[in-house]
Amino acid sequence: MSGFEFIFSLFGLILGLALAEGLGGLARALKASHRVRIGWPTALLGLFVSCDVVTFWMYGWAMRDLLPLSWPVLFGGFLVTAIYFIAATLVFPDDAEAWHDLNGHFDKQRRLVIGGVFLANIALLSTVAYFAGLPSLSLRNIVTTWSFFPVALTAITVTDRRIVCACLIWLIALYPLSAVW
Repeated sequence: MSGFEFIFSLFGLILGLALAEGLGGLARALKASHRVRIGWPTALLGLFVSCDVVTFWMYGWAMRDLLPLSWPVLFGGFLVTAIYFIAATLVFPDDAEAWHDLNGHFDKQRRLVIGGVFLANIALLSTVAYFAGLPSLSLRNIVTTWSFFPVALTAITVTDRRIVCACLIWLIALYPLSAVW
């Protein structure tokens, strides 16, 4: 087993659990959809977290030859993946039927969820910068990488749900955009 395989066995486990938590929350909400309205904000938040978890997983693979087997890398990776796990668990309530409308739950949790993903991305970009250098300021990187931070900060700080949803749509669009551009 290589050092990367050892490191990523922990990261992959926690990231997989984060995805399972998000999907489990969605399944519970869908089962209760006859009594509770899910709403676009919650659906967008769940899709955003899922896309970002998968992207983090892909970055881990891309950096496999650069990450040394060390305590700081292992513990730092644990902290970031733990943040993703917690963020994923907060997207949907444990008991969806306790809510008439999940928009209320969204309003209560979105800052923690988006803030957690924001922190995870700061850690990711810092790690990439340390081991591989900062991404360039090309138009592609400005749009697909650097625009994440002001848009996510906007989604965290504003109170208007429509603006938050617009920010989430932009953030979600960055994932397929970065794959084709």
